[in-house]
Amino acid sequence: MILSGCQSIQPPKEFAYKEIDSPQFKLASWQKITDENADYRIYIEGDGYAFNANGQPSRNPTPHGELVRELSFNDTAPNVIYLARPCQFVKDNACPVKYWTTKRFAPEVVEAEYEAIKKIAGNKNITLIGFSGGAQIAGLLAVKYTNLKIKKVITIAGNLDHKAWTDYHKLPPLEGSLNLADYKEKFALVEQIHYVGTDDNIIPPELTQKFVPQDKIITIKNATHNNGWQKIFPQIYKQ
Repeated sequence: MILSGCQSIQPPKEFAYKEIDSPQFKLASWQKITDENADYRIYIEGDGYAFNANGQPSRNPTPHGELVRELSFNDTAPNVIYLARPCQFVKDNACPVKYWTTKRFAPEVVEAEYEAIKKIAGNKNITLIGFSGGAQIAGLLAVKYTNLKIKKVITIAGNLDHKAWTDYHKLPPLEGSLNLADYKEKFALVEQIHYVGTDDNIIPPELTQKFVPQDKIITIKNATHNNGWQKIFPQIYKQ
């Protein structure tokens, strides 16, 4: 059951809330599927409310921000999925705090996202849209699960190399997490586009610029990590 207090943004009636079981986690999703034979657009949530204002791990990583839900709920494509990360929105006994801190990109986390996407989209064409840490998940899915028909990866304020990110902010490394940087050559073969915000202090543009070619990057003036993206929603929908 979805946690109370998590529905400040109401999904359109076309979207059904569904919980998806994977071998280790239960994942929350909102799904609009109107043509099972058409392509699927799957939006992957960021790391959510991983830490509180005092820098301590939160008790519940359900995102306070609504950007990814707002983006997905306004997508008019026939098949649109909002896919949460493990431990967000749901009560799940398989949710120690490590899964939204150091092991947020652990193999079993990526596996859970894969299992959910495979159940939803099967062998249909998929576009993955990942926000913040969801970009890391999208990239890892594209390089590790070639049986998924991922035709494109789109990222928004994406954390593509979490070691470079923790080094930049002088944070402890994410021990136990996979890193897309270890699959950089393989990821370069994936069709991709990355949106970065000039005023993003959490994932500064320079981290993305060091990871992917400049022609794969679209810079959005005045966008911070969580704000200033609504003006480009139509552009993202066309990708």
